[in-house]
Amino acid sequence: MSSSTIRSQLERKRAQKADAEKKASAARTKENAKRADATKARAAASKTSNDSTRKSRSRDADRYEQDANAAGKDAAAWQTKASKYLVEEVALQKQLSAAERSEQKASERKREQTDTALERQRAQQVTAARAETGRLLDETAMRFDVHERAIAELRQPKKERLRILVLTSSGRDDLRVGREQKQIQDAVRFASGRDQVRLDVRPAATGEDLLNGLTQGTPHVVHFSGHGNEDVIVFEEDVDAHNDGRAMSGRLLGRALQAVDETPLLVVLNACKTAEQARRLTEGIAAFAIGHSDSIGDSDAINYAARFYASIADGQSIGASHDLAKTALEMMGLPDHDLPQLYAAVGYNPYEARLVLSELPSDS
Repeated sequence: MSSSTIRSQLERKRAQKADAEKKASAARTKENAKRADATKARAAASKTSNDSTRKSRSRDADRYEQDANAAGKDAAAWQTKASKYLVEEVALQKQLSAAERSEQKASERKREQTDTALERQRAQQVTAARAETGRLLDETAMRFDVHERAIAELRQPKKERLRILVLTSSGRDDLRVGREQKQIQDAVRFASGRDQVRLDVRPAATGEDLLNGLTQGTPHVVHFSGHGNEDVIVFEEDVDAHNDGRAMSGRLLGRALQAVDETPLLVVLNACKTAEQARRLTEGIAAFAIGHSDSIGDSDAINYAARFYASIADGQSIGASHDLAKTALEMMGLPDHDLPQLYAAVGYNPYEARLVLSELPSDS
């Protein structure tokens, strides 16, 4: 029997004992009162000279004595029950103590088993983590070698047009992504290196548009504009009605970018709170990545993108273009000029990486 069941029985037994003691006390009080009434009646009978009155007082005294005797019997009966309940209470208290000790031992055994299982699990996790760390170190070393081989090409851009894949998504139609497309196109159109830049603009972009853009255009730069956060970016659903879109995790985005033969050099996530995603992309996937450290206003994001690509198309380095775009926001009095964050993979210097040559390449 469990300790909670015994405890409930013990509480009921204590209540029964208390009730019996209360009734025994009430019966004794009644007995004493009736005996006092009998004594008074007999005294009154002895003092009267009237024979009729004497007989009446004597009868009252006898009746009081009978009531007193009955009350005395009730008191004795209730006291007997109270004594019985006390014995049962003591027995239940012993049972409760034994049950609690047994349950405590069982709980301690279970805790020991749980601790042992947790220790075993932690040991397995540590072993797995060490193995994964070793794998990542090997993978990072391999990618670092690839980056080292590529950095010379980055410092002196290839003689080919810069290919930029622009993906915009706003299923709820609450962002001015169309204006951002236009601003980017205008910025490149009026830049000195406009003939060296090819834009692949894909509005209402879905995940399929991302994959098609990567395989069909082999872009050097992938630019995403839409909703996002620390862990996801949101593409649109391929439907006619307004929709909340389909979230793509940063891990899945990285796999998509990494799956092609030539990964993009630069990824721009022009969405709120994407700085951490951008940083992770430079850990073995892209040489450079840009994201925002907090929620950024629509106008700030649009103007940042326009100035950034205008500077890129004018032959400025990635680092200088980033700084110029932030400075432009501050000059315009926009509040979020410090939110865009530029990250570079190990071994890459964004101020030495120019994506557009200062003169038109002979072979496009």
